[in-house]
Amino acid sequence: MRAEETIQQTITADLYAYWRQIKGAHVAPTRADINPGDIPHILADAFMIDLDPVEEFPLRLCGARLDALWLKRQKGNSFLDFWRPDVRRNIAATLLTVVDAMTPFAGAAKAQAPGYPDIEMELLLLPLRRTNASPARILGALAPNYQPGWFGQVRAEPLDLLSMRVLAAEPFRVDVYKDSGLQCVAPPPASRPTFVVHQGGKM
Repeated sequence: MRAEETIQQTITADLYAYWRQIKGAHVAPTRADINPGDIPHILADAFMIDLDPVEEFPLRLCGARLDALWLKRQKGNSFLDFWRPDVRRNIAATLLTVVDAMTPFAGAAKAQAPGYPDIEMELLLLPLRRTNASPARILGALAPNYQPGWFGQVRAEPLDLLSMRVLAAEPFRVDVYKDSGLQCVAPPPASRPTFVVHQGGKM
């Protein structure tokens, strides 16, 4: 199955197509290759993550719809704060893999607010390669499958991670992350140990 066939939401599919277009023959595009005017319909659900020495992954940019999910401006906050504490280790490892291997990932998440229907969301993480003028970063989107009435009115709880998969054709090693019992997928050896969560077998 082609990578684009595993992406279900229009926002994430359009961002992935744009990323592929601007990267050309390179493994990934740079920050300078991105023109926000080319993707105005994506910006409300998009974000950009900085890679910092202490691996807190601060948000350099964050779309208005993501701010609305938590009723708070998220720019400058850690991307890890979007997530439940028990999945943050997996999210951090995935972010490092995205940059170390220059490999895009897609996943599924669940947003909850007590007493209201859950929202399933599609996650996309895309590498931006480093240049002399710009460090490596991650471009991403987090798009809801639908927008219920409580969205933007009630603060959501931290997200649960439902699944994650690599968007690449290269073979990957599969083993088991013993602490959690979740199936993990890791790329060929990189500069850091990495793993990616799979759960439930669907996006």
